[in-house]
Amino acid sequence: MAKGKTIKIRQIGSPIRRPEAQKKILIGLGLGKMHREVEVADTPETRGAIAKLPHMVEVVE
Repeated sequence: MAKGKTIKIRQIGSPIRRPEAQKKILIGLGLGKMHREVEVADTPETRGAIAKLPHMVEVVE
């Protein structure tokens, strides 16, 4: 991955009635409320976190 590359993600699912592990992943990504967008480093760790929550986050182009 290129140095300094970022990815923008948006939360599309509610953390209500979700397992605690999924809530912690959202907080780790800097999310937690609906329709919030954040820009994070594009690393394998971030991609893995996004892959664990495909029903709650989306990558914004």
